[in-house]
Amino acid sequence: MSSLTLLWVFLGAGLATYLIRLSFIAVEGRVHLPPWFRTALQFVPAAMLSALIAPDLLMRDGAVYLSPYNARLVAGLVAIVIAARTRSVGWTIAGGMATLIALECLL
Repeated sequence: MSSLTLLWVFLGAGLATYLIRLSFIAVEGRVHLPPWFRTALQFVPAAMLSALIAPDLLMRDGAVYLSPYNARLVAGLVAIVIAARTRSVGWTIAGGMATLIALECLL
């Protein structure tokens, strides 16, 4: 695939993403969304982030890898605990990454 084709793919995907997000902003106030739908929208960011992160934590070589030797899973669990205790994005990232680096060096 040429770099020019790849550039068009990136631009098209970016435009599509922008238009999808803009559609919700543009119709705000003009369209009455049911309360249950508004409530459900609050969970979209967490669901998307989970969908992006969970496979990286739980899978290795295309198979589920639930083990105390799975450094990514252990670091993710440590990050969850830090996030729950501190409510700090910075401490969560720092603690999770420090755990991951330490475990990768040890394992």
